[in-house]
Amino acid sequence: MKFRVELVWKDNEESAGSSVFLTADGRVILQGRAVPPQARQALGLPMEGDMISVDRNLIQAIKDML
Repeated sequence: MKFRVELVWKDNEESAGSSVFLTADGRVILQGRAVPPQARQALGLPMEGDMISVDRNLIQAIKDML
């Protein structure tokens, strides 16, 4: 049986934040927004590989869940 669990964190104002997905094979997938090439260059980040930007709300959600 395959399953996926989506955890949606809401802050004190009941605003839904980004999601955290738990997969059947034990991986944790974070929802974020892609980092565009211009931002990568400006921040000195590597140009290869997939990257996402995670906001403070998602970090707080992970801390709260732990």
